[in-house]
Amino acid sequence: MTDALRELLRAAPEAAGARLPASRVLAEELSVSRMTVTSAYDQLVAEGYLVTRRGGGTYVARELPHLAPPAPTPRKAPEPPRPWLPFQPGLPDQSLFPHRIWARHLERVWRQPDPALLDRPDSFGWPALRAAIASHLSAWRGLDCTPEQVLITGGASDGFDLIGRALLPAGARMAIEDPGWATLEHTLRGIGIAPVALRVDSEGLDPTRLPEDCAAVNVTPSRHYPTGVAMPLARRLALLDWAHRASALIIEDDYDSEFRYQGQPLPALAGLDGLQRVIYMGSFSKLLSPALRIGYLVVPEALIEKLRATLSVTGSRASLVPQPALAAFMASGEFATHLRRMRRTYARRQAHLLEALTPLSECLDLAPDPSGMHLCIDLRPALGVRITDAEISRRAAADGLTLRALSSHSVLPEPPQGLLFGYAGFTESQLSAAAARLCDLLAPLCAGPA
Repeated sequence: MTDALRELLRAAPEAAGARLPASRVLAEELSVSRMTVTSAYDQLVAEGYLVTRRGGGTYVARELPHLAPPAPTPRKAPEPPRPWLPFQPGLPDQSLFPHRIWARHLERVWRQPDPALLDRPDSFGWPALRAAIASHLSAWRGLDCTPEQVLITGGASDGFDLIGRALLPAGARMAIEDPGWATLEHTLRGIGIAPVALRVDSEGLDPTRLPEDCAAVNVTPSRHYPTGVAMPLARRLALLDWAHRASALIIEDDYDSEFRYQGQPLPALAGLDGLQRVIYMGSFSKLLSPALRIGYLVVPEALIEKLRATLSVTGSRASLVPQPALAAFMASGEFATHLRRMRRTYARRQAHLLEALTPLSECLDLAPDPSGMHLCIDLRPALGVRITDAEISRRAAADGLTLRALSSHSVLPEPPQGLLFGYAGFTESQLSAAAARLCDLLAPLCAGPA
């Protein structure tokens, strides 16, 4: 922002003496933090481009400094990002994304934009997108909510940051699943929340182990990340009972529930609770593309004003540019068609991966998963007594494979041993080739003496 304002001032000498908008006003117009604007103003005052006057206000200096811009330093073009390697988890297949349809929606929206898009944006996000998300959740997850309860975020980390700032006291304790999302602990500590890791079992998090002094708990009940286990109904009800008894919040991360290949998923916690103690969290990064960086929260009506008050200070971090296009994409029915296509493709890829790994059945506990985009496969004793999952991950990386160790997702002693196999973002031929390389790597360890 500092660089952009400096260039504008250099290009418009006739603006000398003009008053700039107040930092709060400019921050709201640009959907950025007020601190960002204040920092830019302060830097330009120090450089002599702006002046502040007694009585308030920031003005363009009458005489701008005659400073030649620094000579550009010759630099090499940045290296293009390396392609993702099998078996990186959590990647959607970008080749399946309907790019032409998406481009058409973007072009239609921004060729003649709705005047509201150019006005002060709603801090909760574009209304049409919030309505489309509410409709999608009703159809796909049986979750009844109003568009007013939907809040657009810049992704999961942004959602946790907002919840921590708006709804939890400083130093509050939040229970988290272990193993779990590897960066969550760091995210929570960064906003002054103390994470409390609780080990999950074959039915997910056990509500009877939740401390009464926790202000919140984060769970992935439909498909625990990363093990893939589903929380049964009895535990879901017990979890809701704990939240009401402890006056605590449940943050339900429903990160890839749309990809269900067998049977019907259990209702979302937020639906069972009627959105009283549960905040429902979703994202489009796995459904469409991580580059979109659009997520959302569905919040109890009683919390809306607190969240709006916080956003009035911090501003929204969700980019407005793709929101109206995504709303149109969802309302047209093309989004649902895309999800059904991906679901069929990912189901085939999971089955293909399991078949390709069959030679390692004595080393790995191979079993299908009824949902998701990756498999979490336990090490069998024949392999586990010889090598850790972390060492397998290291050797696989040296052989050009991304094989996440389950233990790397745990902060507790004696972490579980397993491997994460992402399959959604790779073709069947890529999965076959990667599985063959892994077989060459692990087969001698399975067959060798203990």
